[in-house]
Amino acid sequence: MQASSPDPSEQADDLFAYAVQLRTLNRELNRSASDFAHAHGLHATDVHALAAIMDLSAGPDGPATPSRLREELRLTSGAVTACLDRLERSGQVSRVRDSADRRVVHLVYNPEARALARRYFGPLARATESARGRFDGEQLTTIATFLRTLNAALAAGHAAGHETRDARS
Repeated sequence: MQASSPDPSEQADDLFAYAVQLRTLNRELNRSASDFAHAHGLHATDVHALAAIMDLSAGPDGPATPSRLREELRLTSGAVTACLDRLERSGQVSRVRDSADRRVVHLVYNPEARALARRYFGPLARATESARGRFDGEQLTTIATFLRTLNAALAAGHAAGHETRDARS
């Protein structure tokens, strides 16, 4: 049984309280991804790859490619190839050559696999929508701004650390 949480208004300026909540969220999301992977014979990395393929494809730079996936997941070329081989064998993704430049390979999250994931993660989507329903538009804007700002700061920190490691190599 989980202990009752302190009053959120008492935690508003408490960095540790934010860290606990972010770690808890991370654990719950990882648990959902791990359960999905296990239920469908995938590796945890495969589920991260599927999410990255979906997000990259929806972004302004167009479809995901193996090289963009490698950068996003910080994997070696060989590890990305092995991951994509598993995902292709399981019917999750397809590799499609670009019609304008046959050297370019696009990664397509197959519609049937996307529907399967949508059904599986439906409870997560419903929980998210339920939580969102407890806040007004201005609060949701603040929450979204906080998450975007935190993600950007984390990404910048990882990029700086990656550059430092590369310089030492």
